[in-house]
Amino acid sequence: MATAINVRSGSEMAPGEWEARVDLAAAYRLVALYGWDDLIFTHLSARVPGPEHHFLINPYDMMFEEITASSLVKIDVDGAPVGPSTHPVNPAGFTIHSAIHMAREDAHAVMHLHTPHGQAVSAMEWGLLPHTQTAMIASHDIAYHDYEGIATDLEERERLVEDLGSKNAMILRNHGTLAVGDSVASCFLRLYFLERACEAQVHMLAAGRENLNNPPQGTPEKVEVQSNPKGMGALAQALAWPALLRKLDRIDPSFRD
Repeated sequence: MATAINVRSGSEMAPGEWEARVDLAAAYRLVALYGWDDLIFTHLSARVPGPEHHFLINPYDMMFEEITASSLVKIDVDGAPVGPSTHPVNPAGFTIHSAIHMAREDAHAVMHLHTPHGQAVSAMEWGLLPHTQTAMIASHDIAYHDYEGIATDLEERERLVEDLGSKNAMILRNHGTLAVGDSVASCFLRLYFLERACEAQVHMLAAGRENLNNPPQGTPEKVEVQSNPKGMGALAQALAWPALLRKLDRIDPSFRD
């Protein structure tokens, strides 16, 4: 494992930063636990409380199962490390995450994955189909962004933000999935529903699209009301996230280090 600098007692620790670090480290461990990681090549970020718009992102040389609160790298919107760090940062991660953190004041967390199911749906011309409850929960809050190559071109940030608009999830065409949240908890739960919906879609299409049962008219609209972002965020923060943290503590609490 790469050696991490212990930042907990550092002079540059902003109020609330340690809590953000613990939550984000937990999200990385959960992504690894669910098998959503892609070696070291995807990324999750969280904004550090304060006016500077600094954010935390993974050290590019560590597996997600290794990441701890202390090992996360704090960077500014130009990608420069803030404070001591011996770890590199993924340039594509900086491009995607800095764009959204800068443009959306409510984007306290941004998560992006390359799972096989997410990539499969991103390559389907019709996108996410509203044929499962999970898809109906996710689909009304999804934007789409066309693939422009590996995201190292800073000029793509403007188009990415424009395509996302006020939505809280995105399917990056021919690439993967992305979620935004006003907390790590709400962002992770949103990503969880999106990924589960993509997985179900890949399985259900084995029957052929012509053999799928369409939901009754008006049902997707009803689910949209039932799963509004504010309600889902409250559900994540109050119930789902504490349960997930307890799960990680039982398995391996070192994410808190």
